[in-house]
Amino acid sequence: MHQQCYITSSRFYFVGAAEPFFLLAGPNVIESEEHIFRMAKHIKHVATKVGLPLVFKSSFDKANRTSSKSFRGPGLTEGLKILEKVKVAYDIPIITDVHEASQCEEVGKVADIIQIPAFLCRQTDLLVAAAKTGKIINIKKGQFCAPSVMVNSAEKVRLAGNPNVMVCERGTMFGYNDLIVDPRNLEWIREANCPVVADVTHALQQPAGRKLDDGGVASGGLRELIPCIARTAVAVGVDGIFMEVHDDPSNAPVDGPTQWPLRHLEELLVELVAIARVSKGKQRFNIDLTPYRD
Repeated sequence: MHQQCYITSSRFYFVGAAEPFFLLAGPNVIESEEHIFRMAKHIKHVATKVGLPLVFKSSFDKANRTSSKSFRGPGLTEGLKILEKVKVAYDIPIITDVHEASQCEEVGKVADIIQIPAFLCRQTDLLVAAAKTGKIINIKKGQFCAPSVMVNSAEKVRLAGNPNVMVCERGTMFGYNDLIVDPRNLEWIREANCPVVADVTHALQQPAGRKLDDGGVASGGLRELIPCIARTAVAVGVDGIFMEVHDDPSNAPVDGPTQWPLRHLEELLVELVAIARVSKGKQRFNIDLTPYRD
């Protein structure tokens, strides 16, 4: 039985048993208040139409950018103000990420789910500080980690007194500047005994894959394969789908190549819901391996 996790806006969502799955979605980073409001309005409309519980996602700071010239966002204070306004205006829960233990208390006053970035999934002090907020903690599996590592990361949150933890698969580094999504991880990562999320957009990043005109570098990506990875994850039976969505990905200041176009969101979600409803992915099979005899 998966760990029970609750998130609230003005009402409760039982995300551990959400059917067919819950959705964490929004633009990668806060670009402006106006843009965030517009995105939240449209994404909530689509999620409601297809019948999926939604947690709205955006980052106030992208601290682990490839280049020091990269856009990072408005920062902690201004970013949390914007996210809180969105939360109240559209009555939706919020997920955002933290990078330092000192940020957790303030973020916990606004966010319903605190996300631990993949690069920081083993940082004990950060995990403990996030856990002490009492909010749900979504830990992204490091690109450098085996799925078994997430057992220990989730346990750090629980030992800090917070049972509300989720783990998120986002691909594994393979060779240089590429990620591979191994569907087996979506099964093995369940050893952490909590809801499993698949990040279907970051899983298609190609770190430092683009050279910029100003001499810097930025992440590339394979946006056209987002449906492929999403279909696989839903068929396997994940509890939640994480995806970054943008109304103009080609001009997004951060991770444009791996943000899904807003205009295609409904079409993709309808297909994923249909797959989830016919798949037995959430059922664990007890396979009899004894030799078959007539």
